[in-house]
Amino acid sequence: MTTMADTLSDANWFKSSYSNDQGGACVEGAHLPGGTMAVRDSKNPGPAFILTDGAWNTFVHALADGEL
Repeated sequence: MTTMADTLSDANWFKSSYSNDQGGACVEGAHLPGGTMAVRDSKNPGPAFILTDGAWNTFVHALADGEL
């Protein structure tokens, strides 16, 4: 049986295009099976938010539209 912890340990994390190497806020994401998305702080990569595909898309569109 695969658990979420197993999925995260095998995740292919990528850094946000808005992150930089100047000590700014660094966000990493990983596309997970089933269309879910994991998001974490690259400076503290322990805990992660897990969002469904629909929730992730809603969040990204709200950011792009200036709603957040």
